Amino acid sequence: MSKKLLSQLLIVVFAFSFSLDASAQRRKKKNKEDDKKTEAKKTTAKPKKGEIQPYEKVVTKDHATDEGLFKVHTKDEKYLFEIPDSLLEREMLMVTRIAKTASGLGFGGGKQNTQVLRWQKKGKKVLLRVVSHNIVADTILPVHEAVVNSNFEPILFSFPIKAFSKDSTATVIDATSLFTTDVKALGFPARSRKKYKVTRIDKERSFIDRISSYPQNIEIRHVKTYASSAPPSNKSVGSISMELSNSMILLPKVPMKRRYHDERVGWFTSSQTDYGLKAQKSKSVTYLDRWRLEVKDEDLAKFNSGKLVEPKKQIVYYIDRATPKEWVPYIKQGINDWQVAFEAAGFKNAIIAKDAPTKEEDPEWSPEDVRYSVVRYLASPIPNANGPHVSDPRSGEILESDINWYHNVMTLLHNWFFIQTAAINPDARSNEFKEEVMGRLIRFVSSHEVGHTLGLPHNMGSSVAYPVESLRSAAFTKEFGTAPSIMDYARFNYIAQPEDKGVALMPNIGIYDKYAISWGYRPILDTDNEKPVLDSWILKHAGDAKYRFGHQQAGNVIDPSSQTEDLGDDAMRASDYGIRNLKRILPRLEEWTSVKGENYDELQTMYGQVLSQFNRYMGHVASNVGGVYENFKTSDQNGAVYSHTPTEKQKRAIAFLNKELFTTPTWMLDTNIFNKTQFSGSGDRIMGMQSNALSKLLKPGRLTRMVENQTLNGAQAYSILSMMTDLRRGVWSELYSRKSIDVYRRNLQRAHIDRLGKLMILKSQRGANSGYFKQTNVNATLSDIKPVVRGELNRIKRDTKRAIATAPNTLTRYHLQDVVERIEEILDPK
Repeated sequence: MSKKLLSQLLIVVFAFSFSLDASAQRRKKKNKEDDKKTEAKKTTAKPKKGEIQPYEKVVTKDHATDEGLFKVHTKDEKYLFEIPDSLLEREMLMVTRIAKTASGLGFGGGKQNTQVLRWQKKGKKVLLRVVSHNIVADTILPVHEAVVNSNFEPILFSFPIKAFSKDSTATVIDATSLFTTDVKALGFPARSRKKYKVTRIDKERSFIDRISSYPQNIEIRHVKTYASSAPPSNKSVGSISMELSNSMILLPKVPMKRRYHDERVGWFTSSQTDYGLKAQKSKSVTYLDRWRLEVKDEDLAKFNSGKLVEPKKQIVYYIDRATPKEWVPYIKQGINDWQVAFEAAGFKNAIIAKDAPTKEEDPEWSPEDVRYSVVRYLASPIPNANGPHVSDPRSGEILESDINWYHNVMTLLHNWFFIQTAAINPDARSNEFKEEVMGRLIRFVSSHEVGHTLGLPHNMGSSVAYPVESLRSAAFTKEFGTAPSIMDYARFNYIAQPEDKGVALMPNIGIYDKYAISWGYRPILDTDNEKPVLDSWILKHAGDAKYRFGHQQAGNVIDPSSQTEDLGDDAMRASDYGIRNLKRILPRLEEWTSVKGENYDELQTMYGQVLSQFNRYMGHVASNVGGVYENFKTSDQNGAVYSHTPTEKQKRAIAFLNKELFTTPTWMLDTNIFNKTQFSGSGDRIMGMQSNALSKLLKPGRLTRMVENQTLNGAQAYSILSMMTDLRRGVWSELYSRKSIDVYRRNLQRAHIDRLGKLMILKSQRGANSGYFKQTNVNATLSDIKPVVRGELNRIKRDTKRAIATAPNTLTRYHLQDVVERIEEILDPK
């Protein structure tokens, strides 16, 4: 081949190769461009339903992130939860409360629901399940499988997984709909929906206000509006709006050791049905709600030698920054007062009060953070305070507590203190107390509410431990206060008389309080079986009334020794002293309430308080009739748990009512007060109190207990016939003395007939015994009540007919004739 031909051939090959390479480069470039377009299409394409997206596509730079238990990412009213995998399957407590509400719809802080929840990953979804601890069995027992199978956890909500975190250790979901839709378990409870006839949620007027994440809890505030045909206020809008608070709290990985309840010591409790016990039946176990107070390892020897030690973790209460400065020291002192009770349990500095840090000191501090227990000061007209707590249902461990302090609790304190002590106490004789006087009252209420947050319920059986006469002694009350427990409703010392100088006016942390805190909190370190030790602590004080627990009674008062607002061991003697003081106060009421340039509103209010206090005394006395004492005991203790009120006390109770109430209490009828405070109705309140007392005395359950007492104890009992006779002789005394019957007595006698008439149409009622609520079983068909009432009506009718002929005036005669006709209509209804 010639050199020229070879050269031409190489040029062609090179050109062809260059052409091929150029073409390849163009194809490669085109492919890259195509790949970019495809990627761009993938990026901008709408994701398929249920498809899990890259993290950065879900959680963008536009989201605001709140770090805490979960990361909460917020954008455009959407809330994403980034749940760490380590918290999946962990149990969390969801507490639903009313945060803000309208008139008639409960109060801010009112608990609506409590549930244990579990976040669980299932395929491409996260499930929120409701965990029940109502029935249990140890996991090592064969019966555990049966318990699990009969305790399937319902699914409260399901969320599609949106993304996984970049390190794949957390799962992202959109939690918005959990709080914007009508999830009944997290909203207004069914009982309230029924009451106000709620039909549906209005989504247009419902929204999430905020979600905040803290290290151990997440706080959600959301506004719910429900269509309602019976709203308690703002009826024209046909709906109910409220702000709800949901607190989701991480429960401890290892539950606290339980301490089991004994009804002889009052305590707030949690309970379960345990199928794993050796009993030949399912058995309910009840355990205390209490803070986790533990001895430090290095202090065990010191504690065992009887020395006081500081707990591993103190109970700390912070005072809300919104609290008026003048009241802060008194609220703090009420908290610190409990130190003496914890010293009885072996701890020093176990409970302390602190000021909430300022925003400058700690900008992250929040009263909603579950790590902090707070006394919340609320600008509300509600005249009350309360001390709820949040506890772990598995163990009873109290995790957090907020004491709600409503501004108008001071109104309540003023009125009680005025009416119950002004007769002997110059500091109580004004519309507005000195700061130190109101401060002392605030300290008293603070201590009481803190007691609730420590686990103690009301002990209404405490105040009867002290003899009435001892409450007039300065030496006795200085040492013991006015009741063994500040958890009783033993307000102020209405028994003390003007000559009883230096007497104490209110209870302090008392003998029972120290005993109960020691019983519930003192560590028992040398055994896992605490019961014998706890029993021995109780038996050490068995039979001593100062250490007795008496249930609060809702509705019916069965046990007259566990009443609210009473003092001393004898209601008749205590009430007599109380009435003497009311008689001293009433003539000075205008002087002590009047302010130049002001109207008579305060006079009217305090006159009503006088009547209310008198009415309380009548209730205390009436409850002795047909009463049954309840003194908790175990089978190894002698004596009855239930015993009827002694006959002598019941008879004195009826005699007291006949003298102080049914004989018209004319000392209350102050013309000077009437003509400055009301245009009519001067006798209505007297009539109301008399009618109320008759209703209490003639309750079917009370009469049934009197029949039972006579059946069991024969002539020793105060029989229903004896009571009816004693009452009739008091109410109808004019029939036998031929005296004129005035308007007050005519009203009383008609009220008596009316009440007896209601018993003639008596219906049966079912008995109940749930601790707080007790009701006697009444068989209307077979009971002795109707025959006795029929006989009593016939007796009154006979005696009335005899008295008509000798009636001293026309109005009395007309009244007696009317009584006969009323009785005939009851006995023979047309």
